[in-house]
Amino acid sequence: MSGDQQPPKTSAEDMPSTEETPATPHVGVEEETTSTPHVGADPTPTKPVRRAKTTGLAKGEPVAGVAKVDPIMIIDNVSRHFGGLTAVDVEHLEIPRGAITALIGPNGAGKTTLFNLLCGFDKPNSGTWSYDGTQLAGIPSFKVARMGQVRTFQLTKSLSLLSVLENMKLGATRQKGEKLWASVLPMLWRSQEREIEQKALGLLDRFKLGEKASDFAASLSGGQRKLLEMARALMSDPQLVMLDEPMAGVNPALTQSLLDHIVDLKELGMTVLFVEHDMHMVRHIADWVVVMAEGRVVAEGPPETVMQDPAVIDAYLGRHQDVDLGVVTGRVAGKIGAEERELLEEIEEETEHAVTEEHA
Repeated sequence: MSGDQQPPKTSAEDMPSTEETPATPHVGVEEETTSTPHVGADPTPTKPVRRAKTTGLAKGEPVAGVAKVDPIMIIDNVSRHFGGLTAVDVEHLEIPRGAITALIGPNGAGKTTLFNLLCGFDKPNSGTWSYDGTQLAGIPSFKVARMGQVRTFQLTKSLSLLSVLENMKLGATRQKGEKLWASVLPMLWRSQEREIEQKALGLLDRFKLGEKASDFAASLSGGQRKLLEMARALMSDPQLVMLDEPMAGVNPALTQSLLDHIVDLKELGMTVLFVEHDMHMVRHIADWVVVMAEGRVVAEGPPETVMQDPAVIDAYLGRHQDVDLGVVTGRVAGKIGAEERELLEEIEEETEHAVTEEHA
């Protein structure tokens, strides 16, 4: 972050604005319906409260590739190919610091593949990216995590035959007892082990898993495993938390709790980047939205702006969502209008192109 740029702030006094984002950063608050985080063991639901949304994140108009005021991650020309398929082709993308950014797009858009590349779980065919000013291309995933960038998975990765507490303790970094010679000398790591256990128990209490500490991780429900994975990610004191479909397979009874915890991460000073298909969730908690389609970033901006973007509607529903394919193909009787003719021409062009390539 350069000396003349300040990180975006939140304020509960500013009201949302419908004006376009100016070049000069500004901040504001929009109403976000989430419940107050639970305290202690009292399961009584609490009333919805106003949660601050961070605005003024971009330097210019909310378009794909717009520069951010204070980016924690910068991605340039990252591509990943699988045979003839281009899974990811991101020309430029910046993730704003101290905000909740949603990465959305239809199935097959390349969201999880991009996650894997950024975290070191996969290698790109080209491109570079940096986290907090440090280039990460070629850095293995375990080193990326130690730097403060952690992720969770769509399919949880808890170790089923270890207890919930043991799973948590695995998330702590730089444990002295992990070294071969130190492991046989308990006096070198016992005090650190106690500190790690206390930290783990505190996080389990915060995520309402304290009573499950001694249970096998296999006994947890799908939603509880999501909570465990998120809690374990915090054991390394990260600055950037990446969540891959945190709501997938979660019982609706735990959905609100997960939403609260995600928003809490930002309030604790972390940056959140998450993949999600639930547009209601995205609209309620995201400060910024990035839309991918066919491996590319096609739009980005505040949730309310992005949801109205024609490129987003096209990515999810297609430009011809109102066209009856039965009429176009002649299987169903009906009137062929301008949209039907346009789609028919596109189909014929693609067919001709495919035939040409086959005979080339």
